[in-house]
Amino acid sequence: MYKAAVAYAVFSWLLIQFATQVFPFFEIPSWAVRLIILLLILGTPFVVFFAWAFEITPEGIKRTEEVPPGESITHRTGRKLMVAIAIVVAIALAVEAFHLARRTPLRGSGKSAQAESVVPEKSIAVLPFENLSDEKGSSYLADGVQDEVLTDLAHIADLKVISRTSVMQYKTGAPRNLREIGQQLGVAYILEGAVRCVGKQVRISAQLIDARTDLHEWAEKYDRPLDDVFAIQSEIAKTIADQLQAEIAPDEKAAIEERPTTDLAAFDLYIRAERLLLSTSFSTRGKENIANAIALLDQAVARDPHFLFAWCQLATAHDALYFLGFDHTPARLSLGDVAVSTALRLKPDSGEAHLARARHLYQGYLDYEPAMAELAIAREALPNDPAVFALAGYIYRRQGRWDESTHNFENALAIDPRNFYTLQQLSLTYNLLRRYPEMAATLDRALAIVPKDIDNGLTRAEVDLSWRADPQPLHEMIYDLLGQSPAAATDLADAWLFLALSERDFPAAARALTALKDESFGVDAIQLSRTFGEGLTARARGDAAAAQAAFAAARAEQEKVITAQADYGPAVCILGVIDAGLGRKEDAIREGRRAVELLPLKRDPINGAHMIEFLAVIYAWSGEADLACEQLEVATKIPGTVSYGQLRLYPFWDSLRGNPRFEKIVASLAPSGSR
Repeated sequence: MYKAAVAYAVFSWLLIQFATQVFPFFEIPSWAVRLIILLLILGTPFVVFFAWAFEITPEGIKRTEEVPPGESITHRTGRKLMVAIAIVVAIALAVEAFHLARRTPLRGSGKSAQAESVVPEKSIAVLPFENLSDEKGSSYLADGVQDEVLTDLAHIADLKVISRTSVMQYKTGAPRNLREIGQQLGVAYILEGAVRCVGKQVRISAQLIDARTDLHEWAEKYDRPLDDVFAIQSEIAKTIADQLQAEIAPDEKAAIEERPTTDLAAFDLYIRAERLLLSTSFSTRGKENIANAIALLDQAVARDPHFLFAWCQLATAHDALYFLGFDHTPARLSLGDVAVSTALRLKPDSGEAHLARARHLYQGYLDYEPAMAELAIAREALPNDPAVFALAGYIYRRQGRWDESTHNFENALAIDPRNFYTLQQLSLTYNLLRRYPEMAATLDRALAIVPKDIDNGLTRAEVDLSWRADPQPLHEMIYDLLGQSPAAATDLADAWLFLALSERDFPAAARALTALKDESFGVDAIQLSRTFGEGLTARARGDAAAAQAAFAAARAEQEKVITAQADYGPAVCILGVIDAGLGRKEDAIREGRRAVELLPLKRDPINGAHMIEFLAVIYAWSGEADLACEQLEVATKIPGTVSYGQLRLYPFWDSLRGNPRFEKIVASLAPSGSR
């Protein structure tokens, strides 16, 4: 009887292993595995009972009491059971050894061994879902399903969930090496899926894979009415959490079960806007992308005024236009106020709403401590949101707390390891600190993720210009891209203009200005107009009349900006530089000094440093060389973008060349071996 029970237990274990590993490949639903387990458990008492009550004899099965002791063959049956048990145990050990071998990297692959040894067991990446609908225009639904499952899982503090920015790169339609993806993202599990929409019905399939072994852990299909799509997403998230044995707090469960909106069309608009905002980097089309996202989000909240996530994204978009100087007006700030207030009114305890308010306080008001208090609230509700850490990195950077800023950017990258925007931001921190080797290494990390990203490539090429006054890498990249596609000129216009001016290639500068169209160029909040660029180019080539005409046109444009932004330091600063170009010395110096007062270093170390830098330009253009050098000495001793290459090559400083004090400042920034 005991031997029969042991044999049955080992056989059951082997059968369960077979079912869990093979069934998903044939898309057999997971309830079939659960049914087999239940039947095997129910069968245990019957096997024990029959082994005790009956005996196998040469004449067939008989009751135990009907077999005389001298005729019993239980000893032979026992030996057969022992052989059967040994065979089944051997098979079980072989299966387990196979699993162990697949989980353990081969010797010599030290990097993989290290990567897998530190991967948290409760970690997951939700890859983009495949759109199987005949109507490819409904691809937003697949994006939305993946986005919501990821968002739901990200609310669970007991899990490590990779952010959407990193997983977006693993598009559907191309072969996926899940083990490699798991190593790149630092996760133990990967969720894949597909969505097929036919009329008012939707089918969603999902499967959970152990990224360390490529083995399927769970799979399921859901056939429901389209209106039930959010309930399916919640079911998937809770099932995955159960599979990973993650603890779910009551508030986390409530967040998972809450529908983002009751209007699928509004959800479509929201997903489209989110994709636009996620794809916006330091390109010349950033303003256009943000404006288009706002138009989509306005439609979304018009359809569903209770759509919390849309209001939060709307606040983010308005704040971006304001903060980046594209529309630094009270009207734009007021739109951000309304969006944040609405989000908090809809759900006062929402982590997303407090994150939006933190960003609003930072970007709209430069109010750092209250913004950090809001972030502390958001972090409790959004344990897996890298934006919480990234925003802390931005705020600490504006406070001049550079080590804390860098630490928070690295925390954001731990959750979002393939976010090249965050890597680019980290590289900009190194740029401000003039730590060019670290800047180059960080940009190389970004380019390893997205090798063909133009913005990152240009920024990487600009490192040599700033660090060593070597424009050649930037020159080669720009003209190589122009040779491949002349239409790329628009995306290259900003960098192309600075390159051309650095090389004193004035025909190229004119072509770059033409490609710039009506977009601005510059750095951070100092956004200069195309007409200013024409004046700068004419001044550099010694055409005083053309420079005066261009600066006059630029001043007329800037006066309109000042009317709406009279107390905005960068706007006043730009007006001062234009007036210096026009020879309006007293006006220019007054405006430059006022810009420094409006935006001091203690309020904004980044743009405050730009105010000092461009006050130096104003003094230089106004014939005050000593005052210009005085400001430059300050600018070069604080974190900022003033670099050896810029002072050596940019035409802003041509009037100071040969001045001993200026040349000493330039030499102080030269890389080792160049001084």
